Amino acid sequence: MQNQEKITYQRVAEALQYLQENFKKQPRLNELAGEANLSPFHFQRVFTEWAGVSPKKFLQYISLGHAKKILRETNTNLLDASVETGLSGAGRLHDLFVNIEGMTPGEYKNGGANLQINYSFAETPFGEILVASTPKGICHMAFLEDESYTIEGLVSRFPNASFKNQEDQIQQNALCIFQQDWTKIDQIKLHLKGSDFQLKVWESLLKIPMGKLTTYGQIAEEIDNPNASRAVGTAIGSNPVAFLIPCHRVIQASGIFGGYMWGPIRKTAIIGWEAAMIDKRR
Repeated sequence: MQNQEKITYQRVAEALQYLQENFKKQPRLNELAGEANLSPFHFQRVFTEWAGVSPKKFLQYISLGHAKKILRETNTNLLDASVETGLSGAGRLHDLFVNIEGMTPGEYKNGGANLQINYSFAETPFGEILVASTPKGICHMAFLEDESYTIEGLVSRFPNASFKNQEDQIQQNALCIFQQDWTKIDQIKLHLKGSDFQLKVWESLLKIPMGKLTTYGQIAEEIDNPNASRAVGTAIGSNPVAFLIPCHRVIQASGIFGGYMWGPIRKTAIIGWEAAMIDKRR
């Protein structure tokens, strides 16, 4: 690392530490830039380049993380949680939750209470799968390695929801894709819970055509955040819906298939199966 790069990295590291220690003050860009002895424009650019997100977004993540801890561990109401986090009111906390977590603070606090989730098991060409749905769409799909562990993964995402071992039409429409039936593809609905960044990455994955492959860097370019390849990889690794959100179509820039939440052998098998399906349809 060259000397100037070391200096820049040190300034960004100090700014990150300052944000973590002073997020309750909700410091503005000018204040952060001053702490780093850089102009606001230069600071915004180098911070985003090194951290993968803007200073404002990083501050939002820290603030939300603190608010989530308060709501999860105490009986604090939304207004008090907002004040404790340094936000001006419950409205700002509400907006942060909706934009980053994909749910309201109340929905986060109650862990999916009053939400009915049906789940069932099905055989696919790549092994048994757990598929779960809400009235809005598929909320979880995972290949089974250990049945109890897979169900625990579903429950951990919606700890207070009501679960019923029952197959429904939403699940049937989704499972048709494993039978080489793409006639109901437009009927497959997804009910996703994630940060704004995760949702952008998952949406980008849905645009990868069957039989095609892309890289983490290309996904970062797709979402207009070219320096966020590592963050893209983390978001892809958090994909809650196997196969339907095709994270298996993302490989390393070197051409190596790389890791997969449900195993690299399964990833290779899926990629090969999709290529064969495309050949048959030509």
